[in-house]
Amino acid sequence: MRFFAIWTLGAALAVSKAVAQSVANLQDTLPHNLIGNRFILEFASASDLPTRNLEKRTPHELVYASLQERGVSFQVDKEYNADGLFVGAAITLKNAEDLTAAASTPGIIAVRPVKALKLAQPVDFQVINDETVVAQIDTESIHIMTGVDKVHAAGITGKGVKIGIIDTGIDYTHPLLGGGFGPGHKVAGGYDFVGNAYDGKNKPVPGPNPFVQCSGHGTHVAGIIGANPGNKYNISGVAYDAELYAYRVFGCSGFTTDDVVLEALLRGVSDGNHILTMSLGAADGWTESAGAVVASRIAATGKFVTTAAGNDGASGSWRPSSPGTGIDVIAVASVENTVLPIQPAIVGGVKHGPISYYSLTPLPVSGTLPIYATSKNTSIADDSCSPLPASTPDLSKYVVIIRRGTCDFTTKLDNIADKGGKVALIYDNGTGLGPISVENYTAALIQAGDGEFLVKQVTAGAPVTISFPQTGGSLNSPNPTAGLVSSFSSYGPTIDLAFKPVIAAPGGNILSTLPIPLGSFGIASGTSMSTPFAAGSIALLLQAKGKESHTLFLARTLFETTAKSIPPTQVNTGEQQTLSQQGSGLIQVYKAINTETVVVPAELNLNDTVHFQGSHNISITNLGSSAQSYSLWHQPAGTAMTVGRFDTWPNLGPVPLTEQYATVTFSRPSFTLVQYETALIEVRITPPSGIDAKKFPVYSGFIQIDGDTESLHVAYLGLAASLVDKQILDNTSHFLGYKLPALLDTDSHVQTGPVKYKLVNGDAPTLLYRLLFGTPRLQVDLVKSDIHMTSTLNARDAGLYSFPQGSHNTVTSVPTVGNIFRQDYVARNSEKLVFQDGFSGFTLPSTFSNGTTIPNGSYKLLLRALRVTADPMDQSKYESWLSPVINISA
Repeated sequence: MRFFAIWTLGAALAVSKAVAQSVANLQDTLPHNLIGNRFILEFASASDLPTRNLEKRTPHELVYASLQERGVSFQVDKEYNADGLFVGAAITLKNAEDLTAAASTPGIIAVRPVKALKLAQPVDFQVINDETVVAQIDTESIHIMTGVDKVHAAGITGKGVKIGIIDTGIDYTHPLLGGGFGPGHKVAGGYDFVGNAYDGKNKPVPGPNPFVQCSGHGTHVAGIIGANPGNKYNISGVAYDAELYAYRVFGCSGFTTDDVVLEALLRGVSDGNHILTMSLGAADGWTESAGAVVASRIAATGKFVTTAAGNDGASGSWRPSSPGTGIDVIAVASVENTVLPIQPAIVGGVKHGPISYYSLTPLPVSGTLPIYATSKNTSIADDSCSPLPASTPDLSKYVVIIRRGTCDFTTKLDNIADKGGKVALIYDNGTGLGPISVENYTAALIQAGDGEFLVKQVTAGAPVTISFPQTGGSLNSPNPTAGLVSSFSSYGPTIDLAFKPVIAAPGGNILSTLPIPLGSFGIASGTSMSTPFAAGSIALLLQAKGKESHTLFLARTLFETTAKSIPPTQVNTGEQQTLSQQGSGLIQVYKAINTETVVVPAELNLNDTVHFQGSHNISITNLGSSAQSYSLWHQPAGTAMTVGRFDTWPNLGPVPLTEQYATVTFSRPSFTLVQYETALIEVRITPPSGIDAKKFPVYSGFIQIDGDTESLHVAYLGLAASLVDKQILDNTSHFLGYKLPALLDTDSHVQTGPVKYKLVNGDAPTLLYRLLFGTPRLQVDLVKSDIHMTSTLNARDAGLYSFPQGSHNTVTSVPTVGNIFRQDYVARNSEKLVFQDGFSGFTLPSTFSNGTTIPNGSYKLLLRALRVTADPMDQSKYESWLSPVINISA
């Protein structure tokens, strides 16, 4: 049984300016994307329900009756009845205290909170209103780099394959998307589950027509899959003859919830779609959300579910998006296009060629401006992440140069704007040159070398200037990061070490369709774009290979083993980008369809050091018409040092890589196979030696299989550390300026001694905490103020095992007054200074989680986080923190 409780949030916190803004609506939100009092219940099969009247009552009726007998007051929001996939209901509890009774009701096998899900918002979105500009952009570049052009040339265009698009709906009146809706049209069916006014907080108003013109996301996704060729814009979808079904789960603004997405997934299956694609999610890291579980079950039946890996690459490892975290779900990373729209910035005062920046149109800046560098240190990690010093001049007359890193772009630009800055160039901290999200600011990304040059010139006192010509740009300039993983693409693996992402596809700088009132065409970048590309690629393979069961279950393996491995930079060093960001590599559709060698499995999961599995068997089958000789060798990828900031914090992206690789041996490094012959090869992998386990290194690579005429690979990934050793709770002062966890009083001051509270009308303490890593269980209990225990995060130099050891070393051995909340499978926080994202918290309610009133008395709050893979009944495996004394006098 998975069990979750609700807690109530209270007043806003007066900390920094950015934090104050982010928690201004604290009373209307819940930590970790939870939606208050709403849960998804999964039911047992009818034969397992405790009743004698199975033939007369549905599982839903039986469970509802049991809930009512227990006095649980609830409202049914949605029902699910897909045998073999999911039977259950989404409900709203009228009283939070009823959750305990609901969770223990016979027939309910799992309770999962309803979570908020967002679109995988493009990191850059540019509408193209000029038809002549659209016609100039090289849209076939992404087809060429993946072999889709060759597949189209062979007459394979996705005909006979159904693809369900779970998104914002589609403007099917667009001429490139068929112009109509229903049987016989490109968009042959679908459903609107929410209506225009739905924003994630109000009640959905469903309808039969998924037509949308108020939001462009779903239409852009649909064009990547299915835009008709033969037009004056030279644009075409990957599988333009596939039949599309549109399932609308977003309104014109806001977010959606996973109970709605679950409904769409099951509808997509019942409508007979072969492929379901979702460019949505939430940074999660666990395989356990309702959407991830059901999507994985659907995929296990032989259908395909493609989802966005996420656009959180800047946040570092262990944050792939759910529902892409589902075990059998294909989470898709993004790769950069080979061409970019580039504009020149002209350097004056010193000798230097034009500096390229990514933009469809020039920055609207006239005249020549001097340069101001916010830091003379070109290796600074957090340039402009804090308010600029008082000595900073008026920046309104400068082009401000900032280094990328640590915080998001808008935070940097907010701080620049506070000093009058209007124009900024952000230089990369890696090899990037591409789109960045700057909201309404006038700013763009330039390459690292160009930014470092400008800073050095300013530091030396040179009279360097910048101007921005309004003509002379190029829409099809060679991309210096062509074919590399997009810097925004999220890193895996999941917190429980599932291999994510699975595959990569073009997602950077993608031209596609938009609703007609929104401009008809636009360029966007994100895993929202790579995900439908992968879905269309699968459709091509299904048309070519057939939709029989053996093809359905083999298709994912074919794409993974024939993918193109991706280096971390364009410099040819032989190293490969960590598989925790590229997955199995860039999809190669023509190769997947035409390979004569089949290799199974496509992935080897080595786990961590405690659960290490270093020996695996792979089978290699020759389906060619003649004998073929094979040789096996090891191609390592850079080992990702996932932790290191402030010792225990996750490293930000680009995650640093080392050349400390695993070693690999084979039982047969070379052999020959005749037609239809199979070889079973044992592969033994040894983790890298001499590596710092405290950095939690994720090592990975490929087992290369070279035949006479083709080359394939098998991916592997492991952790050269033990997951149970990873610290979860942040106990530093680096994030908010005071040590976490922290208890804030009603004036938002950090409480250090006893304080009295009434727990009414906002007179209550607020607990703030931050998770450096995911936890299988997070809970807060109220304990007596004189409790005799040593918490792991309060004691000076205390280690993990600071609870009393012995026969009573269980979670129940800690005497508690009552539980405040508990949540299972919680994601780590990010580095963003935003409530619910960068840090979490709650204001103490007046009741325990079971609804009983907290009595007057002297207490402390006990915060506990279970370490990953640990026994939840072993108290020594929890990190813990005790608050200062709170005296409650209601």
